[in-house]
Amino acid sequence: MGRQRPGAPTLEEVAAHAGVGRGTVSRVVNNAAGVKESTRRAVQRAIEELGYVPNLAARSLAGRRADAVALVLAEPDWRQFAEPFFSEIVRSLGDALADTGMQLLLTLVRSDAERQRFLEYARGGRVDGALLVSVHAGDPLPDMLAEARLPTVLLGRRSGDEHISYVDADNVGGARNAVSHLLKRGSTAIATITGPLDMHVARSRLRGYQEALAAAGLEADPSWVAESDFTQESGRRAMAELIRRHPEIDGVLAASDTTAVGALEALRAAGRRVPDDVAVIGFDDFPLAEQTEPRLTTVRQPLEEIGRAMVRLLLEEMQEPAMAWRHVILRTDLVVRESA
Repeated sequence: MGRQRPGAPTLEEVAAHAGVGRGTVSRVVNNAAGVKESTRRAVQRAIEELGYVPNLAARSLAGRRADAVALVLAEPDWRQFAEPFFSEIVRSLGDALADTGMQLLLTLVRSDAERQRFLEYARGGRVDGALLVSVHAGDPLPDMLAEARLPTVLLGRRSGDEHISYVDADNVGGARNAVSHLLKRGSTAIATITGPLDMHVARSRLRGYQEALAAAGLEADPSWVAESDFTQESGRRAMAELIRRHPEIDGVLAASDTTAVGALEALRAAGRRVPDDVAVIGFDDFPLAEQTEPRLTTVRQPLEEIGRAMVRLLLEEMQEPAMAWRHVILRTDLVVRESA
């Protein structure tokens, strides 16, 4: 962050391209007052055409930090924002930043236009770093921010080979332990309801399910897998489909607590008793898990610790931009309640 790449355009080149003075470009980059709108647009157009990246480190040394961090929710489906996961992660990140004196700015990025708009916002020095949540496979925003040299930390990752700092839970291990628990208590016909499979978190939990079955000498047949989008309604639909495909089902791992609630509804509607007929395990350990009937056995992912780790990595990257990307994976725990 803050050093122009070899061959990268300079402030002077942007000024020449826009036909203005260097000071005018500086004022536009710093979002200062006193620049005509037409001039501001000309400078912004030159910045975009040349691919100029503002020297954020110099701004910091000059005492011009924004003292703000963007929490970017990169989720195209509006319904997801009603899920407990988002409120819990916003709370944990807000708590982690509480003593830093920095503002947490919530930003929704759901389209290419919104990605570009946020990139320009960040390039303007209005935030000192970004925390990205709910990033799907193929989303270019983390790479765009890395190219702009904005300190960035992901919650989770897009793939197993992520070239950005991230903090994640042990999703594979958590799912594997959950299915092993179902096997130990006597379940033999175990299904899983995944999250969206264009997300690494969902694929990881599916992998844990498959590994546990394989370790027990059981085949992970695709017909025992139903995809959801982490919502309650999708969990209900997926569970109903699994019952239709496999009436003998006696255990299920749902990829989130909210999905598990939908699964419980479908099982109840089908006359199946939990856990006598079908044992159910969720993933998250939100307060919701204590409110279901029966109370939900679930895999706890440590969101408070995740929030603290994300903020710590981001602050360290802001202070030492040249440091290597860090990948932190935190342990999960199985919380056993009545549903399994």
